Amino acid sequence: MTTALSAFAVGALLALSVPDAAHAAECGVRSDGRLYCGNKAGAKGYADRSYRSATRGTLVGTFSWFQCWGHGDPHPGGNDIWYWTQLDNGAWGNVPAVDVSTGQDPAPGLREC
Repeated sequence: MTTALSAFAVGALLALSVPDAAHAAECGVRSDGRLYCGNKAGAKGYADRSYRSATRGTLVGTFSWFQCWGHGDPHPGGNDIWYWTQLDNGAWGNVPAVDVSTGQDPAPGLREC
């Protein structure tokens, strides 16, 4: 009985995490030209490609799309790539690549803006 209960519990946990795991594994440019990728929950979007610029909003969820990329100020991710997207409040902003779960920056196939 304990084994059956343990198997059930593990199965239930896996079923709950499948959508998140699928989104976390996906990071690429789709046919609409946008990058769809995981991101840090609460990632901030800035007016310019710099932490010194005004914050325009955040990405509350952990999976978003990004329109394009550009060079800006260096960030803790070890590069100067920032991604342009519409934030959860409807404003547009630049998100540092350190907060986007790409395998490399800039993301292959995404246009520069």
